Amino acid sequence: MSVFANLVEHLADLLQPLFGASAAAAAIVMFTALVRLLVHPLSRAAARGQKARTALQPKIAELRKKHGKNPEKLQKAVLELHAEEKVSPLAGCLPGMLQIPAFFLLYHLFSSDTIGGEANGLLGHQLFAAPLGERCTDALQGGVLSGAGLVYAGLFVVVACVAAFSYRLSKRMTAANPAARVGDGEQLPGLGAVTKVMPFMSFFTLVTVAVVPLAAALYVVTSTTWSVVERAVLYR
Repeated sequence: MSVFANLVEHLADLLQPLFGASAAAAAIVMFTALVRLLVHPLSRAAARGQKARTALQPKIAELRKKHGKNPEKLQKAVLELHAEEKVSPLAGCLPGMLQIPAFFLLYHLFSSDTIGGEANGLLGHQLFAAPLGERCTDALQGGVLSGAGLVYAGLFVVVACVAAFSYRLSKRMTAANPAARVGDGEQLPGLGAVTKVMPFMSFFTLVTVAVVPLAAALYVVTSTTWSVVERAVLYR
């Protein structure tokens, strides 16, 4: 925690001439971009996996014709086909899972009053008029039209726009790449639930932004926006 706090402080000092009092917020955005760049190869691999799953559809159709009267045998054959082709139905979840530690690191960093036995100096930094260590409920105590309230209102507008775009993108991708079915309309185990929930995942960002410190909310908003743009490019 102390090492990461010092890293954010130094990066904020470098950005001070450009961003002034919001330098620490800019440092968090840059940190988020760095994390996303590090997991980008996995995102590209997930995109290739999605295209590979789409390419398997003709073979799955053949297996369905061959084993259509035996659902258990058909399911086993489809899973074996995915294993042979080294295609995982859930591979696309890996990039998101690897970002969880970075999010919790920021969450704890801006939720702690002390770091290494000393006062947490990062809590004094702001995004415009909103302290990075405060939550939405703290900001709205002064009213929506207060400085901090307007910052959160702006974040919610951005998140809502990104979530709406992500929802439309997910629905379009689902329609273009239907999930593999193993017989009688039954999808591969676990894949059906993921397919139904995925288009709505971006809207959960609204809840996250409301309950975490502003610094962690910035990470979520930046990462979500990056993710939507990345998916639009990789899955086109």
